[in-house]
Amino acid sequence: MSLATLRERLIEHLEPAVSWTPDRAPARSDFDLNPGADRPERTLRPAAVLIPVIAGPTGAAVLMTRRSDSLASHTGQIAFPGGRLDPGETAVEAALREAFEEVALDPGLVEVLGVGDAYETGTGFLVTPVVGWLTATPATTPSLDEVAEVFEVPWDFLMDPANHRRDSYDREGQPRRWYWAITHEQRYIWGVTAGIVRALRARLYGEENTPGAAVAEDAA
Repeated sequence: MSLATLRERLIEHLEPAVSWTPDRAPARSDFDLNPGADRPERTLRPAAVLIPVIAGPTGAAVLMTRRSDSLASHTGQIAFPGGRLDPGETAVEAALREAFEEVALDPGLVEVLGVGDAYETGTGFLVTPVVGWLTATPATTPSLDEVAEVFEVPWDFLMDPANHRRDSYDREGQPRRWYWAITHEQRYIWGVTAGIVRALRARLYGEENTPGAAVAEDAA
């Protein structure tokens, strides 16, 4: 029952993928926790990530990756498979392509349920989260030049606001920067990835002060 109610909730609360357009306005951003930060006028570069929700025997889990230590930027960070859109691509096409390129996730195994809130990053990307449903843990092979590790995090852990916290860092001569963070089994999920998780949680279940009965209903 919990997997069935979760799948129904995702379909009900997400935006249908067919209604996606590349000019969507960001509903969430890295600036939400930093309202005083300088927000430059710019044309955001479209990107997409895939949030693969796996209907496992003990409940739902989300497939995530740890980026390669050899990358030039965001080294070792936890992320969803994804990247920038190629010319003419939709968010769904880009998310599925990137997941295949990064971890060899077969797009034929993914049922796309919809898209979440567009998210503006501090680096100038407009990221569309694409939520996919898988009926079992897929076979994956990380592309080692991009991905060091593929792993799963329980859905109910990610959706529990008790596991979300505000962290910060300081740079010399700049205001303190705040961001969302989630720690699961020594893995530190932070920044854009944690912000997208927070946005998805709010879209599905409401803000933190909303009664948590719906979350409990979906949890394993």
